[in-house]
Amino acid sequence: MEFASPLVKTLFSFLPMSLTLLIGLLVIHGIRKFLEKRYRVDQGNRYKQHLTVILLAFALLLLIIMTAPIGDNQRGQLLSLIGLLSSAIIALSSTTFVGNAMAGFMLRAVRSFRIGDFVRIGDHFGRVTERGLLHVEIQTEDRDLTTLPNLYLVTNPVKVIRSSGTLITGEVTLGYDVPRIKVQELLIKAAEATELKDPFVHVIVLGDFSVKYRVAGLLTEVKQLISTRSKLHEQMLDKLHEGGIEIVSPNFMNTRSIAVDEAFIPKAVIRAQEPIISQEKAPEDVVFDKAEEQESLEMMQVRRKQIEDEISDLQEQIKITEEETAKTELSNRLKKLENAIEKLTRFIEIKQSK
Repeated sequence: MEFASPLVKTLFSFLPMSLTLLIGLLVIHGIRKFLEKRYRVDQGNRYKQHLTVILLAFALLLLIIMTAPIGDNQRGQLLSLIGLLSSAIIALSSTTFVGNAMAGFMLRAVRSFRIGDFVRIGDHFGRVTERGLLHVEIQTEDRDLTTLPNLYLVTNPVKVIRSSGTLITGEVTLGYDVPRIKVQELLIKAAEATELKDPFVHVIVLGDFSVKYRVAGLLTEVKQLISTRSKLHEQMLDKLHEGGIEIVSPNFMNTRSIAVDEAFIPKAVIRAQEPIISQEKAPEDVVFDKAEEQESLEMMQVRRKQIEDEISDLQEQIKITEEETAKTELSNRLKKLENAIEKLTRFIEIKQSK
């Protein structure tokens, strides 16, 4: 009995710490499951799940130390040690993990771009497919996925193509013997044939042997960026040739051994004889498939949030409405919105599982 008494006291002294550990682990497990279920639908904010679990684990560690059966001096030493370790970790990893995390919060606060946007960061160009706590993923013109650390985005200029429209440009170099007015007219026609709005032409460089022209126009449907850029170049080529302007270097023109009156312009092609090229999908649909899917998911999640807000407003209106007819109408509308959000949530989950 004398031996059992100290043992029982020792076990009882560890009881608060054991209960704290058990309850804390259950709470963290429950919160993690809840966040996984929630962010399975909203993957754009999944980084919040990781950060929340890390903070909860750190808080649990502090609670365990506070409830441990140790003296105040030892408890203070442990807390001081944890503080020093935390400071050291932050200092040593400020350029990596913590730095990227802080940069991720900064990008979220600035909100300069979202999933589905076209961005150019340094030498990288593509559409945003993912935004995480530590990185941003973009899908390039080669259909490949490129992962960029958040620190790279913070320390480099980020060019975001506006969803309301962007300028599509094309450049061509012609000799001084070609009239500028004629070149501008033909380039404007090329931009109009490409269905660009408000086209204009600039003279960019007056070189030693040639003049560089740039034609530009507004493209409102930015998702067709690659196709429209190619189409503009095609139309520039066709319109200049149709206007009797050859696109060759003056050096080449001065050294070729052919007749002086011969021009390097393709012969006119009868449209009916051209091979018919059918494209079931636009190039952008193939190149930016993941970005397109992620953007559609993002839009559905935004719509889901809007419906949730409408449901909350209707529930408040039903509580304060006394007239039965109006309350019935509000209840019917509430049921429709609840069915809609249920179908939308199920559709999002199915789309993500694929």
